[in-house]
Amino acid sequence: MIARARTEVSDLLETADRRPWVARLLMLCLGAVMALGLAPFKLPLVTVLALALALRMHARAPGRRQGAWLGWMLGCGYFLLALQWIVEPFLVDAPRYGWMAPFAILLMAGGLALFWAGAFALSWAMGPGDGPRRGLAAVIALTLAEMLRSQIFTGFPWALVGSVWVDHPIGQLAAISGTHGLTFFTGCLAVGVLTLSVWRASRRALLGSGLAVLAWCGGTLLGEGMVARYDARALPPGPVVRVVQPNETQALKWKPEMIPVYWQRKLDLTAAHAGPPPDVVIWPEVSLPYLLDPRGPPDERIAEAAGGVPVILGAQRFAGQDLRNSLAVIEPDGRVGAVYDKFHLVPFGEYFPGGKLAAALGLRGLATDMLGGFTPGPGPEVLDLGPLGEVLPLICYEAIFPRHAATRGMARPDWIVQITNDAWFGQMSGPAQHLDQARLRAIEQGLPLVRAANTGISAIIDPKGRVLDSLPLDTSGVITRALPGATGPTPYARTGNLPLIVLLAGLGLWILRGTILSRR
Repeated sequence: MIARARTEVSDLLETADRRPWVARLLMLCLGAVMALGLAPFKLPLVTVLALALALRMHARAPGRRQGAWLGWMLGCGYFLLALQWIVEPFLVDAPRYGWMAPFAILLMAGGLALFWAGAFALSWAMGPGDGPRRGLAAVIALTLAEMLRSQIFTGFPWALVGSVWVDHPIGQLAAISGTHGLTFFTGCLAVGVLTLSVWRASRRALLGSGLAVLAWCGGTLLGEGMVARYDARALPPGPVVRVVQPNETQALKWKPEMIPVYWQRKLDLTAAHAGPPPDVVIWPEVSLPYLLDPRGPPDERIAEAAGGVPVILGAQRFAGQDLRNSLAVIEPDGRVGAVYDKFHLVPFGEYFPGGKLAAALGLRGLATDMLGGFTPGPGPEVLDLGPLGEVLPLICYEAIFPRHAATRGMARPDWIVQITNDAWFGQMSGPAQHLDQARLRAIEQGLPLVRAANTGISAIIDPKGRVLDSLPLDTSGVITRALPGATGPTPYARTGNLPLIVLLAGLGLWILRGTILSRR
């Protein structure tokens, strides 16, 4: 059976060599197969195998141009499936925005795939025609491309390849190398598989595949050991938190007749007698049906429902003439305490690029009725909430950025809180992928994370990224639970991506040196 499969793959590759369009179509399909490692499918080994075959095809490309085309098609297939939820925000108000949905997903997938095209073009020039060596060059370039797309044009690190491991012990390696390190690890496993297809039963094939097996086993055992060494019972517990999930459907959220219904639901859930008495209550993003005024009168309804404990919630407010998407702490007496303003806004969702010009043209983000949209806050900060500890607030989209959970230069928080409204993301892959990215932030930083989502998935996550308790999509309810203790600062929390960048630079120079010597 294995011999027959190898023969069929060999025949397919030879056909692709003769007909470039076949190669490109095959890469499109392989990209979609790679995305099966992400939620809701979660098949990381499928991602490794698909990437290995893609690297094999890339190694056979006759030139840099075809290599770039193959990278672009691979990225298109990957992002088309991984980001299919992108169409959901346009369907909330389908009569007005539905026509934009297909353009949004096609432009997003095609644009992000340009990073992969550049990576494959660069790696084709770096490595000689030898498959595994060029494959390693492609893995290095692809990892750098994923790091670049996380940064430039405001960044969009959603569906990073390394995030496929979040449910596997290998995902614990994010505490050492971050999610970008997991992307590199995934590529190295694929190169190990690639050696068998290139060198068959030679010594180098056995060495390459043996190293891949060793990396797989070593990564799994190391991850399991990291989880086993964490004993929450040996650490002082954190505050008891009550997470409120009101399940406000986005299409109905701001209808006049539904506003009081949803408002009363949040108050009732806050006052619910479920579990131990909470030390703090947490509501989702933009929970208040009115504009927050930090200097206004106390909200006695929230104070009464919370029964003498603070409430962390999301709200909209004006700071001068600027509209902000904010997280606020409502103190036990109903007054507004600490306020944090979201600083990394969603392009085209919370604001329209172009600032005043966009506002003058009547352009705004999907998630605001105000022309010009929201204004970003000053930047990340850690809130000192007294007996509740030091807390790092993240609002929705901010949790997908590994750098936003880093607190170098600030006080190390005791826990992370993410408030979000995932009703915009539909009911399939979007909310599940968003949750998985929050789990990776917990692993990277070694901190527990509380997630309050309007329609789900709300969750309490331990420092190892494990979901201790959660509420499913499209349900209303509460979670009341004491937070587990944080670990010490992880290696990634101390160093960020610097060790990975040094490693990639060293390997890249080694490959270039070999390429130069082989051409003399």
